[in-house]
Amino acid sequence: MTIAPAHGHPKWGDLPAAIHGLGARFGLRALEQRHSSRAMLGTYVLINSAISIAILSVVAMVTKQPFIFPSLGPTAFLLFYAATNVQAAPRSAFFGHLIGVLAGYTSLVVFGLTTTAPDLEDVTWDRVGAATMSLCLTLSVMVWLGVPHAPAGATTLIVSLGLLRTPEQLTVLMLAVVLLLVQGFLINRLAGLPYPVWAPRPQPE
Repeated sequence: MTIAPAHGHPKWGDLPAAIHGLGARFGLRALEQRHSSRAMLGTYVLINSAISIAILSVVAMVTKQPFIFPSLGPTAFLLFYAATNVQAAPRSAFFGHLIGVLAGYTSLVVFGLTTTAPDLEDVTWDRVGAATMSLCLTLSVMVWLGVPHAPAGATTLIVSLGLLRTPEQLTVLMLAVVLLLVQGFLINRLAGLPYPVWAPRPQPE
């Protein structure tokens, strides 16, 4: 069952609807009555982002693979703060990060940096070219393909700066994105939000 979104506080994105949904689903009257308070909204984001990133961190610890990286943070924020925004849709998040990975790795190939270790204190002209190429490609291709996801701009710089650069690491990176999206889907649906399975839901006229 999908809970109808609460109204009256659009500045808080989808969080009032999420709090309302949890309160209605689990019979928490006090929670439902206080769904518009800033404290409750912040707590919702705190708990769900903590759960999601902790799971990925544990997976990274156990597997010794990079299942946790900086751009997952803003993706998690979008998933739990603005779940019905086009940027938070699974299609946008997945393809956004994928475009970032491909653009970043392509820039490493073009500038001959695929085996060069990162050094943020000694940026060479090749690294300048790679960073520039990766970011402008990522942002423009997302717009051209209609899959906007702002955190992908960080992902492509992570790759083009050499922080994650091997095909194996980049495969793990995309697996981490998928795991985070699965968690976001389950949590948002549990809260009663109409979070899409794949494509963003049509916006009302």
